[in-house]
Amino acid sequence: MGYRIAVVGATGNVGREMLNILAEREFPVDEIVALASRRSLGTEVSFGDKTLTTKDLDAFDFTGWDMALFAIGSDATKKYAPIAAKAGCVVIDNSSLYRYEPDIPLIVPECNPDAVEGYSKRNIIANPNCSTAQMVVALKPLHDRAKIKRVVVSTYQSVSGGGKDAMDELWLQTKGMYVPGQEVEANKFTKQIAFNVIPHIDKFMEDGSTKEEWKMVVETKKIVDPSIKVTATCVRVPVFVGHSESINIEFEEFLDEDEARDILREAPGILVVDKREDGGYTTPVECVGDFATFISRIRQDSTIENGLNLWCVSDNLRKGAALNAVQIAELLGRRCLKKG
Repeated sequence: MGYRIAVVGATGNVGREMLNILAEREFPVDEIVALASRRSLGTEVSFGDKTLTTKDLDAFDFTGWDMALFAIGSDATKKYAPIAAKAGCVVIDNSSLYRYEPDIPLIVPECNPDAVEGYSKRNIIANPNCSTAQMVVALKPLHDRAKIKRVVVSTYQSVSGGGKDAMDELWLQTKGMYVPGQEVEANKFTKQIAFNVIPHIDKFMEDGSTKEEWKMVVETKKIVDPSIKVTATCVRVPVFVGHSESINIEFEEFLDEDEARDILREAPGILVVDKREDGGYTTPVECVGDFATFISRIRQDSTIENGLNLWCVSDNLRKGAALNAVQIAELLGRRCLKKG
């Protein structure tokens, strides 16, 4: 006997990816439904070799359904997630709405699987921000060995993190650079994204950081360890899919780069590609469609007493969103619901 699963926001980038991953990983589904807003009603989406026709989220009854994977914005989630949770359906939410609430678990299964037990307080589990998810997968096994004091991270985030409109803007703007009369002004982004980088993701806060940077700080503390100090600079780059991060880590005790490399090779969810030669590292293009978080350029930082640098790349639509949500569903089923 499998699970009855609802995918909410099934026509968006992340919702479609959730359906793909549920099928790829052969999640024990007894029944699955694709839900969307009325303007997308009747749209067809793929689930393995099946085609699902979207149903109206507004009219849907979650009673009797086991889990709902939400891939809609915070405003809509605020309306529909409590309805699903009250009906007994466990919500796994990809928005930022519930991430910072103390009675709702924020989970990356490779890092804090025990936190899933807390789902029953409100029947809701939060999925972390895409940039945080891949970073903590790399940090946690190293933290377990040498205890991390401080992290300095600079991100190189693809436009797919901003949704379909952002991807379209990069494509059309790039094409417009070469075709007279088809130039495209910045709309989704604050400045031209084609052939450019923009050091601004989400809203600015009073201290000069952006909300994206704040998310990485707060979520790392909640998932890994509240004592870790994190400072982040988040940058949008003209890449369609795949986030990259340059991570500098300061530990409480010395950790040799070779030992760190061995630890990461053994850690769940990670693939180490680290050869000190041309092409001996992973780039965003190579990680698209993969489940793993790729780690390269592992090296000692000689400017501090106990420091390491590394390069981290992952498919943000997968580990940063849809894959992590499905992994949470697998964990919830295995640890708590125990069906399938």
